[in-house]
Amino acid sequence: MKTLSEEKLRYRIRLWIILFITGLVLSGITAFPIETQLSFANGHIGWLPEFLRAWVQKVYVAVVSTNQNYPYLSYGTDWLAFAHIVIGVAFIGPLMNPVKNIWVIQFGMIACLMVIPLALIAGSIREIPFYWRMIDCSFGVFGIIPLFLCYRDIKKLERIISLKSGINYF
Repeated sequence: MKTLSEEKLRYRIRLWIILFITGLVLSGITAFPIETQLSFANGHIGWLPEFLRAWVQKVYVAVVSTNQNYPYLSYGTDWLAFAHIVIGVAFIGPLMNPVKNIWVIQFGMIACLMVIPLALIAGSIREIPFYWRMIDCSFGVFGIIPLFLCYRDIKKLERIISLKSGINYF
């Protein structure tokens, strides 16, 4: 089995982290214009699969009504968006020094796992359709993949550094 060089490992680690940060920031930014996005989806409802049409219309009406009557409730989604961006910033640590900041990658993997019970439990309580809860769960599943690959590569990098320097990180 061929071993990767330190340089290639660092490149792959950076790539996975940048991909993850980009996903977090994009999902955060897209939480701000929810009404606009739902308006677009509702205006192009014919492009959506049949099972999604009624749900999109229902959510769109609820968001418009809420924003007209209780605009301060959308402040919660603003904070959700902000939290995604802030969590993305936390991943700059492992981007700079992956071995020292591997705990951030571990934190991210734990958070990805925690998405699944939250989506299943809270989604059920909030009457979110099951298929939509599965979409929400997919964020945890797809999020953990780059983090796991990154974690694996950081452990390999740690071994290389340990052998080169004589410092035992284990």
